[in-house]
Amino acid sequence: MLVVIANDLPPAVRGRMKLWFVEPRPNVFISGIKDSVGKAVVDYLYEHCPPESGLMVFRRINDAPGYEIRGIGDTKRSIVELSGLQLVQEKAGLE
Repeated sequence: MLVVIANDLPPAVRGRMKLWFVEPRPNVFISGIKDSVGKAVVDYLYEHCPPESGLMVFRRINDAPGYEIRGIGDTKRSIVELSGLQLVQEKAGLE
């Protein structure tokens, strides 16, 4: 499974994302694609999204704890690690 949350995506990237993902909310993409395809999609995002896109990528992996969280650019959330688990923390002052 792959989940991508963005602040803003370039139109060309957004169009490609709709090939593999469902967009339940604006700039929130969810897909059940295979891990190998998911890795290729994440590599594509890293290559084609500027830092202003503010991406947060949640990807299933085979190692413990079973997921990986990565960010690109300035997101509205921060990734923190607690006892070996990656967690997402809302930044203070957001409304």
